[in-house]
Amino acid sequence: MRITIADIAQLIEGDLIGSGQMEITGCAGLKEAKEGDLSFLANPKYEPLAKESKASVILVPKQVSLTGKVVIRVDHPSLAFSKVINHFQKNAISLISVGIHPTAIIAKDAIIAKDVAIGPYVVVEPKAVIGDGSKIYAHSYIGHGTRLGSNCLLYPSVTLREKISLGNHVIIHSGTVIGSDGYGYVTVDGKHVKIPQIGTVIIEDDVEIGANVTIDRARFDKTIIGEGTKIDNLVHIAHNVSVGKNCLIIAQVGISGSTYIGNHVILAGQVGVVGHLTIGDGAVIAAQSGVSKSIQAGQQVFGSPAQPLREAFKTNAYIQRLDHYVQLIQDLKKRVEELEHKDAKDN
Repeated sequence: MRITIADIAQLIEGDLIGSGQMEITGCAGLKEAKEGDLSFLANPKYEPLAKESKASVILVPKQVSLTGKVVIRVDHPSLAFSKVINHFQKNAISLISVGIHPTAIIAKDAIIAKDVAIGPYVVVEPKAVIGDGSKIYAHSYIGHGTRLGSNCLLYPSVTLREKISLGNHVIIHSGTVIGSDGYGYVTVDGKHVKIPQIGTVIIEDDVEIGANVTIDRARFDKTIIGEGTKIDNLVHIAHNVSVGKNCLIIAQVGISGSTYIGNHVILAGQVGVVGHLTIGDGAVIAAQSGVSKSIQAGQQVFGSPAQPLREAFKTNAYIQRLDHYVQLIQDLKKRVEELEHKDAKDN
């Protein structure tokens, strides 16, 4: 990475304060940065840290001024910082070359578009379609009739089962399985008989899915992950779930079957959702909550069972004072007994 500060300012359309001649060779946080590094200040409360930083240039909000520092003022420093990093990633040496590795197994009737990269020991089954510019790393599996859009990125050991559909610019990290059978059984004479899961999974554009995620195929219709949604590691999404657009689903979330999740919903870490519920647009479910009833649009909930945030915090505060309440009850009980004893003696 080598670029002058002036070129960075031009790239991110920022206002440069100070000399732009120095070459920048790396990116780092304010605390870790050294001479030659670019850093950023996203929150003004960290200004003292920025003033002590050894970074050669710092991206700052437009209302911030750091005396004695070379800065570039922008509307969104964190976003601008990401733009610089992405610029260098695009120009860096790719970890996988365009073309098909000789150890890959590609069905004769699979359709491979232009500028596709397929790594070692990848398997692409019959009637699969790989869109323009997509990259598939080693040991991944693309099932029969599965379709990838353009510029998708599959890291090593991703499994896409049969008849799965990915949109454009989808990123899937290692160990993830899309299209595994939904968990469906019927008990007959004390035995659990498997119910066939013959539906599909549709992943829309610009979705990113973390490592070791499992998204089950629908029983009949489709499981859907909406455009722009970002899924963290170790998440399980069951059959026939519909996730809306631009949702954030954090690590270790479990969503039971046939749940409908609206747009711009946040499910924080270790949230569990019972099946056949509706979670409205813009709802926020705080970490480690258990959702047993539908959540209205825009509502913020916490706890197990989940309840409105203010009520949950109030309940939690009461629970923290249980020792006090127990002692108070014991004192009042003792006082009542003393009064009763006195009353009985007076009579």
